[in-house]
Amino acid sequence: MNLLTSFALLALQPEAGGDILRTIGLVALVLFLLAFLVLFLKYAKLYIQSVLAGASVGLFDMLAMSLRKVNPAIIVEGRINLVQARIDGIQSNDLEAHALAGGNVPRVVSAIISADKASLGLDFQTATGIDLAGRDVLDAVRTSVTPKVIDCPDPAKGKSEVAAVAKDGIQVLAKARVTVRTNIARLVGGAGEETIIARVGEGIVSTIGSMDTHQLALENPDSISKTVLGRGLDAGTAFEIVSIDIADVDIGHNIGARLQADQAEADKRVAQALAEKRRAMAVAEEQEHVASVQANRAKVVEAEAEVPLAMAEALRSGNLGVMDMLRLKNIESDTTMRRSIGGSDPTASTEESGA
Repeated sequence: MNLLTSFALLALQPEAGGDILRTIGLVALVLFLLAFLVLFLKYAKLYIQSVLAGASVGLFDMLAMSLRKVNPAIIVEGRINLVQARIDGIQSNDLEAHALAGGNVPRVVSAIISADKASLGLDFQTATGIDLAGRDVLDAVRTSVTPKVIDCPDPAKGKSEVAAVAKDGIQVLAKARVTVRTNIARLVGGAGEETIIARVGEGIVSTIGSMDTHQLALENPDSISKTVLGRGLDAGTAFEIVSIDIADVDIGHNIGARLQADQAEADKRVAQALAEKRRAMAVAEEQEHVASVQANRAKVVEAEAEVPLAMAEALRSGNLGVMDMLRLKNIESDTTMRRSIGGSDPTASTEESGA
């Protein structure tokens, strides 16, 4: 308004510089009025809403938001919602700063209003921090008011039951449902749903594994939930576990019997391998004996081949007479005849006699 007054005074001064100054003042005044008219027409609806709701967002503030690449409609709407909800202390500059930081202003405003109505004590600083951390602050507030149920294990991961084995070797299949409530104070930096599911699954496995028989799990499934709930599994997470309920318990395979059967099969294969080893060693030893017999037979044949040479040498040297050799031939012929009559092999007999 001060600038508009200056232009008007410049245009109305008759002695401040003549017609030139008067013309410049009129042109400047007209341009300013046109710019103001265009600005008013562009943001007239938002400005009227702001004035009627008492949001205190001016036309030039909206223009400045546009120049800073912030949507004025989001800021004005958020400011109006806060004013109508009777929440003080959050100005349009705060909302604009959160928008420039990449936050979701409507979601933060809705979360603050919902938390205020539910008396959760969520302030603007915490809400913007949760939003900028990548978490859904509005969903967190809703979960704080209305707890949600988490299936353990998560069916989206391809598993529908937690498998555990009792001390008697029987597999027990359990399905749990965990009711959680968001803890606003631990939402920034706290673990998410996957940690809750993993901890509850681990607790179920260890609890069933400590039971003497699988029948205890079937008779008292609530003992599983009570034991798991008493371990404080929500520590360091963004949730508070309200309850853990065992939705279903089934019997799986006899893991103990299967392990014993697998062990017996493994023992049988080891025994078969040892027997095969002993058989191979026996065959090798037999082949060694056969080779030894062949070597001895070769020596016998070699010795028999030297007998005629020795007899010839004895005849030449006079140590053996002709009659002695004939008697030896007769004895050999008689022995061969007797053995042939008896059914024995003359060749084998000759080999035996030579040996």
